[in-house]
Amino acid sequence: MIAAVLALGLLTAQADRLPPFQAGSADVTFEQSSPKGEADAMKARLHFKIEPNTYSVKQEKFRVVIPASYTHEEKWGLFVYVNPGDDAGLPEGYEALLEKRRLLAIAAYKTGNERNVAERFRLALDAHHNMVRRFNIDPARVYVSGFSGGGRIASILGVGYADIFTGAIPLCGVNFYTAIPSGEPGKVWPPQYLPSSDSLRSAKSTSRFALVTGEKDMNLKNTRAVYDLGFKKEGFKHATILEVPGMGHSPPPAEWFEKGLDFLDTAK
Repeated sequence: MIAAVLALGLLTAQADRLPPFQAGSADVTFEQSSPKGEADAMKARLHFKIEPNTYSVKQEKFRVVIPASYTHEEKWGLFVYVNPGDDAGLPEGYEALLEKRRLLAIAAYKTGNERNVAERFRLALDAHHNMVRRFNIDPARVYVSGFSGGGRIASILGVGYADIFTGAIPLCGVNFYTAIPSGEPGKVWPPQYLPSSDSLRSAKSTSRFALVTGEKDMNLKNTRAVYDLGFKKEGFKHATILEVPGMGHSPPPAEWFEKGLDFLDTAK
């Protein structure tokens, strides 16, 4: 009883320190960038060769979704989404599901496939960095996702920043850090990054990965190969693949997306 009272008091005190908020969907800007997204930190994490262009988070815009049932008194998870286009792009039908699963959501604008890749990483990292300072976020439920090229970004962040993102749901697009045989003689999907040993160790042992693709997805073959010859071969403890019957290259229906959340929330 005493422990419960103390825990409630701690949550109330924490809630009092967080800034006021308004529930609903809104576009916001931020003043601070995550130090983990700085060029040197990113190189140490991912050994990435592309140099970031001039970047200022103050010039960026983010879409946040705060369900009406959220309060600062209880911890919620965080869902960071990466769109392959220039709008925020959270798929239709996902918002009600996010509330059901007690997840706040944030997605950056102008994070499409044509943008400098390092900046796409920074936008996701800055989204996390600022949300945890404004809301009562459960660090054990910080998930990153995205569709197509955004899914590829999410898959890299899930491994390279496993200390931040405890789970990833790449939708119809996934990258890996080793060469993946394509099934054609002499051809492979080349590695896209090289994670630090510390992050890789954490990703293999505790992080969760749900790769979602479709029966008619143009990236089906690649996703299957990355799952079998990447995640499974390299010994990731918590990884699965979900193939949506009849689906092409598109964000999955909400019920299939929820299957991915089920895996991230329950894998042990």
